[in-house]
Amino acid sequence: MGLSRLAALHGVATSYSPSPDVTVSVPDDTVIAVLAALGVDAGTPADVRKCLAAAESRSRLLPPTVVVWADEPLPPALAGLPPGSTVTVEPEPSDLPGHPAGRPPAPLSMRARAAAPAEPVASGEPAPAPEAAPAPGAAPAWWIPPPHGVHRIHVRTPDNRRATATLVAAPPRLPQPPEGTHGFLVQLYSLLSARSWGMGDLGDLADLAAWAGRSVGSGFVQVNPLHAAVPGKPTDPSPYRPSSRRFPDPVHLHVESIPEYGHVRDRAALDDLRQDAAALSEAVLNKGALIDRDAVWELKRQALELVVQVPLTPGRRADYCDFLAEQGQALEDHALWCALAEVHGPDWHTWPQALRDPRSPGTARARSELLDRVDFHCRLAWLTAGQLAAAQRAAEDAGMGVGIVHDLAVGVHPAGADTWSQQEAFAHGMSVGAPPDAFNARGQDWGLPPWRPDVLAATGYAAYRGLLRGLLAHAGALRIDHVMGLFRLWWVPEGRPPTDGTYVAYDAEAMLAVLVLEAHRAGTSVVGEDLGTVAPGVREALARRGVLGTSVLWFERDWEGGGRPLAPEEWRRDCLATATTHDLPSTAARLTGDHVTLRHRLGLLTRSLEEELTADLTDTAEWLALLARLRMLPEGDGDEEAAVRAVHRFLRRTPARMTGVWLPDTVGDRRPQNLPGTWDQYPNWRLPIADPEGHPVTLEEITASPRLHGLMEVLRPRKPHTAPPGERRP
Repeated sequence: MGLSRLAALHGVATSYSPSPDVTVSVPDDTVIAVLAALGVDAGTPADVRKCLAAAESRSRLLPPTVVVWADEPLPPALAGLPPGSTVTVEPEPSDLPGHPAGRPPAPLSMRARAAAPAEPVASGEPAPAPEAAPAPGAAPAWWIPPPHGVHRIHVRTPDNRRATATLVAAPPRLPQPPEGTHGFLVQLYSLLSARSWGMGDLGDLADLAAWAGRSVGSGFVQVNPLHAAVPGKPTDPSPYRPSSRRFPDPVHLHVESIPEYGHVRDRAALDDLRQDAAALSEAVLNKGALIDRDAVWELKRQALELVVQVPLTPGRRADYCDFLAEQGQALEDHALWCALAEVHGPDWHTWPQALRDPRSPGTARARSELLDRVDFHCRLAWLTAGQLAAAQRAAEDAGMGVGIVHDLAVGVHPAGADTWSQQEAFAHGMSVGAPPDAFNARGQDWGLPPWRPDVLAATGYAAYRGLLRGLLAHAGALRIDHVMGLFRLWWVPEGRPPTDGTYVAYDAEAMLAVLVLEAHRAGTSVVGEDLGTVAPGVREALARRGVLGTSVLWFERDWEGGGRPLAPEEWRRDCLATATTHDLPSTAARLTGDHVTLRHRLGLLTRSLEEELTADLTDTAEWLALLARLRMLPEGDGDEEAAVRAVHRFLRRTPARMTGVWLPDTVGDRRPQNLPGTWDQYPNWRLPIADPEGHPVTLEEITASPRLHGLMEVLRPRKPHTAPPGERRP
């Protein structure tokens, strides 16, 4: 009982329910290990009693972070302050968004009052006048709402107790995308143009956005996470296990678009590098080679070493200096990690002891010794940010209502830059994953250390705010992978199977408030990937704040009423509706059953091939029958390309705010970009977009594809009927 109470006080679950009628107890050893990662010693019954007594004896006037939503009642932490308490809100610095430049915001002072007469607030002072109870949904009259932002709040009670906390004042909802917008979903590395250096880049992204907005009326292009990867040979190709989520990877740079590129003196060296890059692309596009991120980066790194030798013009230098000032310590730490990794390898746990602490004297000396390399990596971050901004401008100039939708991975690599520079914020010895479920009886371990919820709260969610601000700077919208992680995450102790994990809760109000605030400032929408196991109330809480969900056609069934496919009008409105994702088969592979035979070849099936094919065919046939009943498949059975169009015609019929088209679907690609459960058995994250026969196709070939244009015709909005002169409209 004591361990359970202690765990509950720290948001650690001692049981969980994989389904409504099943409850699974978490092993005590797991609970103890997770508490230890949170700085709580529960190794013995005596330790539990000691920590429990200490935790229950602590009385906080305010929690570390307090959330106030605009036009909503005050949270209990503020509404329940003793009458006569003095409350002062110290607004955030005026150099942040939302404040007039050069005018320091004045503190807001107020006095908490009660609805009934109260004792005097101090000797010789009269009691504050009573006030009527506020109307439902309204803040009390004494409260002066601060501007949207992240402030400091100071409280002094009549008995002279004091408290200071972070105050997040958030707007009620996120900005919403235009109704009925459609766009493309693409893994950027897979999108090679004729000018690419062996993988897709930010120049290709800008070009795709410009074409899609102008030629087929798309409103957005969603890409994979462009976070900085952990260097190494081979580099982990997964974009969902990065070194840093705060900064993008310069491997995505289109080198020739950098202004200084044209002024490099050693043209022969650049020409040699371009020839080598052309050979890389040729091998991928025409010789069956996989995308080789390491080889691409080696060529780009050499070219960038030449580019940064070109002096910046005064205007470019001023822009670079502004970027350094804006990014501050976070960029300096990231660049230093990159420089140290070049010398000591990519795993900071193996570095000399003095360098494992980013604030040690030894690290400070290394910072000075590696100043040129630190500047090189800062310069690359600046150049990449510039091309990210150019891609969003290209999308906006093409008339896109949203633009580039960036992707936020659920975590970072345990050996990367973020875990080194923000060590106190991560729960070391823990990994994020998923519990056992109907699709994976062994659970999942993603190898990503989780953020500590207690440290996030104590620091006012500074790391989270910085992460969001960086990602949203050049985005039209943001997709959040495993958005349920804003509420809770499955922690797996190191060395144990995922079945021995447990859920750890986060302050969802604070996580959502920071998200809404930063997205509101950036004017961006947010799409949450809410597939899989979702706790009760999570989707409702997200929808209330304007976070769109993700609805994938094959999963949209009436699971509580027999499992029939949902008719289009039964779909939710506030979502991104798609036929597939990067972790699922392409639509053509789903319709043909190719994905089942692929998994059979790799030994991934849990039943016989015949059983799996029968189940898959039954599932697909139900959907095709619905499409036929709705007259969305006039071509009849047996036409794969027509069936793909029918699927997207169905998606367009739903009330979903956004409709996403997997770009490989537009040319009939049957290969998944990622096959969960595999590592070296399948080339995850290394395949170019290909045609139905598996032959890679370039950006230029994709945009000229008759199959693509036939598919996009079904997504064009219907033009309103205009009555001829003299004819009355019905």
